[in-house]
Amino acid sequence: MKKCKVALIMVGIFFLMSMLSTGAMAKQLNFSSWLPPGHPIVADMMLPWMENVKKATDGRVDITLLAKGLGHPKAYFDIVKNGMADAGYTCNAYSPGRFLLSEGVELPFLGNSAEANSVAYWRTYKKYFEKADEYKGVKLLGVMTHGPGQIHNSKKVAQSIADLKGMKFRVPGGIAAKVAASLGIVGIQKPASQAYELLSRGVADGVVLPLESIKSFKITKVVPYTTLVPDGLYNVSFYLVMNKDTFNSFSAADQKAVMAVSGEAFAKLAGRAWDAADRVGLADMKANGNSIETASKAFIAEIKEATKHLEEDWIKKANGKGVDGSAALKFFRGQVANYDVIN
Repeated sequence: MKKCKVALIMVGIFFLMSMLSTGAMAKQLNFSSWLPPGHPIVADMMLPWMENVKKATDGRVDITLLAKGLGHPKAYFDIVKNGMADAGYTCNAYSPGRFLLSEGVELPFLGNSAEANSVAYWRTYKKYFEKADEYKGVKLLGVMTHGPGQIHNSKKVAQSIADLKGMKFRVPGGIAAKVAASLGIVGIQKPASQAYELLSRGVADGVVLPLESIKSFKITKVVPYTTLVPDGLYNVSFYLVMNKDTFNSFSAADQKAVMAVSGEAFAKLAGRAWDAADRVGLADMKANGNSIETASKAFIAEIKEATKHLEEDWIKKANGKGVDGSAALKFFRGQVANYDVIN
């Protein structure tokens, strides 16, 4: 009988060790999204990142997308900080004044590739912005920018500031809202998910969005006129964060593994997905017969003149937070320009 009990104990110990070694004791984490599962941000960026985390930790960190988001996009920093969700993301512009330094990578004419911009953003964050600790209270896992923002409207081809003056556009806030105001546009700050409702009801005449968003938010038919601004009218920056207690509960090895597939690796993954989604969005607009024109040299010169104060203002604000704004922008631009070489 004693031998039988000993044997059963040994089997139990072996079973427990097997569960631990195979990741059966994995940490089950939840991830909240304010966009639907089919949106490129979720389908092509967040879900692949979650799978990368699971693989990197041999299943010990397993993140699951919640069936329904937990709140408004502007609330996501606090949703994660307070532990309502283990991880989540949103764009900095939805919290005006909270993330000042990120506005530097949202300025006009910074580049045509979300991948290059996103990787440059992470590198700039680590070199210049991190010390300001704007994400205090959570663990910042990654940053990205969407593709270059463009001009889309329901009225006419826009080739001058005069063409845009007085038009009502849905804008995301942050630098994009300031750019729009500088061009004489009346801004309506609402989430992009409300763009179709605003346009179809005539509340808005247009939007400033990357090409991806025209298809993703199903507004191809209600904004038949697009003006492409080389290197982008603006960018919108996003952050990916995890609850600090959740991250600290991981072993040192798993923390290292999670960061190995986050940070720059996430920026590259997300940026590349943005660029691909922009190509899909452009193809959809062309298939619908939309008018797509590139901004003339005269229009570009107008935009640069009207928005040049934004860079000057941001540099002053960055300096006020102890960050050399001019050096940070120079570094960012250099990283974008040389991305293909150093990638």
